[in-house]
Amino acid sequence: MILYHGSYKDFQTIDLKLCQPYKDFGQGFYLTDIREQAEKMAVKKALLYNGTPIVLQYEFNDDFLSNDTLKVKRFPSPNREWAEFIYKNRSRTEHFHHNYDIVTGPIANDGVAYLLDRYEEGSLSLDELAKELEFRELNNQYYFGTEKSLNFLKRI
Repeated sequence: MILYHGSYKDFQTIDLKLCQPYKDFGQGFYLTDIREQAEKMAVKKALLYNGTPIVLQYEFNDDFLSNDTLKVKRFPSPNREWAEFIYKNRSRTEHFHHNYDIVTGPIANDGVAYLLDRYEEGSLSLDELAKELEFRELNNQYYFGTEKSLNFLKRI
């Protein structure tokens, strides 16, 4: 399968230490199988960091998502477990760290911080949070969070 990463600059080596923390699935390298989604992210990042939008392409054998070579967590759709996982990864107070090599699933919508605050204060239940986090457009993200997982990506 082909995966895409939207960026504001070109690079050859992926450095997990440079990836931003407190993201949906944790600090890691994020890709999508939807080119248009990566293009939108590239434009957003280029504006934010004063760069040039670029979409990097990687080849990945998706057989590794379902065998025992890598530790993989899949969220086929937004649900309670997905919402809690995102909450824990984005929380700056929980100090949560999972040990998955790859995590796949939907992207939470743009109002994530506000919704997580509402959940934390108790004005949203976990089920309500899951429903509110569901993004309205077709989307998908692939998190690669370990050096081991990065070895299975081939830049094309």
